[in-house]
Amino acid sequence: NIHHIFVKLAITKNKKSKTLHRDYLFDIQYIHVSYYCLLHSLEMDGGSAASDVHKKPGMLRRTVSSFSNLSQDLSVLRTIWLKPLSGSDHAARLENFYGPQADAYDSFRSSLLWGRERLVQACSARLEGRKDLVWVDLGGGTAENIISMSKYFPLEKFSKIYVVDLCPSLCKVAAKKVAEMGWTNVVVVEGDATLFSLPGGCKADLVTFSYSLTMIPTFHLAIDNAASLLDKRGMIGVADFYVSSKFDLPLRQMSSFKRWFWRAVFDTDNIDLGPERRHYLDHIFQREWEYNGKGSLPYVPLLKAPYFVWIGAAPTGESADVEAMNKRPHLFPPTFLYSLSWEDPRADQPVLQVQPGDVCLTLTSGACNAFDLALQGAEAIYCVDMNPAQSHLLELKATAVRHLPYDDVWKMFGDGKHEKMEYLFNSKLAPFMSGRAQDFWAQRLHYFQRGFYFYGSMGNAIWLTYHIANFLRLRKWITRLCTAPTLAEQAKVWETSLLVRFIRMLPEWFLMLVARISLNRVIMWTFLGVPKNQGNLISGDGRNLAEYVATVFHGAATATHLATENYFYLVCLTGKFTKKSCPRFLEEGDFKTLKKDSGDMLDKIHNVTGDFVEELNKRMYTKVILMDHVDWTDEAYVKYIAAILWKQVVPGGRVIWRSASKNPWYSPFFAEAGFEVRCIERHHDKPALDCVNMYASFWVAIKN
Repeated sequence: NIHHIFVKLAITKNKKSKTLHRDYLFDIQYIHVSYYCLLHSLEMDGGSAASDVHKKPGMLRRTVSSFSNLSQDLSVLRTIWLKPLSGSDHAARLENFYGPQADAYDSFRSSLLWGRERLVQACSARLEGRKDLVWVDLGGGTAENIISMSKYFPLEKFSKIYVVDLCPSLCKVAAKKVAEMGWTNVVVVEGDATLFSLPGGCKADLVTFSYSLTMIPTFHLAIDNAASLLDKRGMIGVADFYVSSKFDLPLRQMSSFKRWFWRAVFDTDNIDLGPERRHYLDHIFQREWEYNGKGSLPYVPLLKAPYFVWIGAAPTGESADVEAMNKRPHLFPPTFLYSLSWEDPRADQPVLQVQPGDVCLTLTSGACNAFDLALQGAEAIYCVDMNPAQSHLLELKATAVRHLPYDDVWKMFGDGKHEKMEYLFNSKLAPFMSGRAQDFWAQRLHYFQRGFYFYGSMGNAIWLTYHIANFLRLRKWITRLCTAPTLAEQAKVWETSLLVRFIRMLPEWFLMLVARISLNRVIMWTFLGVPKNQGNLISGDGRNLAEYVATVFHGAATATHLATENYFYLVCLTGKFTKKSCPRFLEEGDFKTLKKDSGDMLDKIHNVTGDFVEELNKRMYTKVILMDHVDWTDEAYVKYIAAILWKQVVPGGRVIWRSASKNPWYSPFFAEAGFEVRCIERHHDKPALDCVNMYASFWVAIKN
């Protein structure tokens, strides 16, 4: 009845065209799927699942089955743990195992098979924009994967979907589901995954194994058959439990105890978690993407079983990069220090002089400036940071630019908030991100609820500034400052404010005391990302923190226009950017340039977590951006890096850096290494060095 009501409403809404619009058909189908899920849950759950209906699709919820479902779950657990396996062949053993639990299969597995949703998300994201597809789900069981797929991809884009399974009881459940859903393009096939063939010699665009490959003894034959079914442009997706080999890829690797324990536990049910299945997939196909995770087990506290999701395609010569097990450096916070780059790329441009063909090396920091270098025409940009969180930030920004429309990217990084961030992340972003980045951001999606720029070490300072301003009732004044139509009017708002006048009336000793207390070493590092060594450079110039801070803010407020160019302090004061004042990757024209030609320009950005000098040694560079990195170091390191720079920078190449000191002690060491070194600007040379104005000097070294 609900189905017919919505068909009638859709026809009425589109009465003028006398046809049923495709978008309405998709809406009807989605409602039909949702209604089926509700009825199915109520039947299986005694009504308790009704509260889950409003949860967002795609959420990987790790919950155990409800108590109202206890009797069915106990029946499943009895089959899994207590019933001895029997049967003369593989088909008989499957039926003996799954037959008694077939009706409760979907309910119980929803809190066990955590990789299934990720698999569907990863596949659907890669099918976007295609139609007339053929999907073969080998070991497809009860066809529950089709329900999952319908959340992310219109099922009418598939001309045929084949659900292949050797177990009669599961096929019976699948056939009933297909009939109830009215899926005319879905065929349930009771058959062997190693022997199944498509009619008429057609090829599949997608082949999946969802928690089935570990239950197929002759897995080599099943994988070989999948390869024969697949079109040359096709894709294979696998989700399953696993253990690593003794020596495996870093994010797959397990201890010897875990390898023994999990393999022994699952072996009791004829489920073989051995690493050879994934190794054979890597051998036959080209690995495009994989995720290694852990998921909870129903009624088993504390333990989480290892699972993987793997996407592959026909070999073309290059597999996905092997992801390293990078750990957070000692004393670094568990998140990023900087949510945006705190060096003004517009000030860098005339000094660095980036040209087509340039190979650049830079610190990742807040990642914004990497896009500027790409837009300026650099051939390759290597972004290096020892803090994995900064690398994860660059990966999120680059993935969003590549795969999301402008409006969504603007909400994420312009406004700093997105009401559908969880769904976007699961369905559009995570399927293209590294495993470590997925885990990092999956725990921090709430950043995009309160405001992205209120998080991270610098975000702590922005949050504090924002709320102090609200407490002091300065919000109207800040709004006037940030929206002043001209620089002259902005300077007037600044100079005539009661706050600025009051601060100027205070005695110098009092300001120095406040600065010493409020900008102590702990706060400088935790809130501003400024280490002890860099703070010492300021005092080494004979300057106190109060004067330094006043120079920074006064110059920025009177010599740079917040409303049109100084997006750095605009985000500090408001928690967001505007479309007239934002990093270049958020300007719509430059955003489209970055996306052009399937994101070829984004491919020039290489995201590296590790040691800066190690990456410096790997290749020759034409441009190197040290940012304020050298401020953090000691004499031995400066001499070491200056010598390596001289060796790795090509003749005519340029190295730039900024410092908290007007005359950093280390600049002469670059000259000793052979560079021509000169200071571009210092504090007090003019009201503001650039829009940031946070550094006391700006330097360039040229290799002649």
